Amino acid sequence: MTGRTDPQTSLDPRLSWRPAGAAELDDWTALIARTAAVERPVWFERREDLAQILESRTNPVPANSILGFDSRGVARAYARLTKNPAGDKAVGFGCVDPEWQGKGIGTGLLGWLESRTLQRFAEDAGAAAPRLRLHMEQQHIHQASLFEGRGYRIVRYYNEMHRPLAADFPEPELDDGLELVDFGPGLHEAVRLAHNEAFRDHWGSEPRDEEAWGFVVNDPQARPDLSGVVVETASGRVAGYQIASHDADSAADRGFKEGYTDLLGVRPEFRGRGIAQALLADAMRRFAAAGMDKASLDVDAENPTGALALYTKMGYVAVNRCMAWDKEL
Repeated sequence: MTGRTDPQTSLDPRLSWRPAGAAELDDWTALIARTAAVERPVWFERREDLAQILESRTNPVPANSILGFDSRGVARAYARLTKNPAGDKAVGFGCVDPEWQGKGIGTGLLGWLESRTLQRFAEDAGAAAPRLRLHMEQQHIHQASLFEGRGYRIVRYYNEMHRPLAADFPEPELDDGLELVDFGPGLHEAVRLAHNEAFRDHWGSEPRDEEAWGFVVNDPQARPDLSGVVVETASGRVAGYQIASHDADSAADRGFKEGYTDLLGVRPEFRGRGIAQALLADAMRRFAAAGMDKASLDVDAENPTGALALYTKMGYVAVNRCMAWDKEL
């Protein structure tokens, strides 16, 4: 396989293939929803998420996606690729309609993703060796079998953690000279820069540019009212942040309402001052006041800042696990 290989040669000829775009939005949404109804993932892309994805300039969807339709015009499979221009990996997404699983469709999609990854690395002309990353939840063992069969290996584990909001909340205090404030548009850029510094030493993390950050703060499920920022009073410099969301559809499916911490970070020079604890305690209070049943987040099981131990100390319990799989091409 080379960077000049046509990705579509890997795709199963029993389906008719074309890139995803605005015209395919409803079919794309319906495919993911049908698959999620059977596989029951914790989170999956809904119509508003896909509409936002279609706005990307860094990863234009028509050039980095493929949808397969059966003879009746029903979407049965898709794959999508993202990559930062200076990044050392591409990330693949996709699914196969449960009625079409076990027929080799997924193997073809992986072939398409791998070929497109090689093309993207060639286009970016970087020094990194081409690498594709995939994610899956631990209960989806059919995906694990497929990934292993194509030569992927698990490189990281992540824990989904929950904390009931009926229990007493911790009451950490911030050091003098630090202040907890609401998160709003006036802090978007300052928090983006703080995030890039906070996650500079985290495994697998890449800097977020304005477009990528816009997808965070303008996410359809974003809840700035449930988010918080710690600033240094004298300078106004952002020391840490907690950015939250709420998925009302997931609440209906899972039977409980959760306030989800999408991102929690503290700039390196401010660590060890109780900022993360203060942000999480503030999040719990905000979530409870908004009628949530649980606080939730995901954490890299090998996070170098000791995040897993911190969350456990604050009452979070692991309830699910997902894995990152890599393959060097």
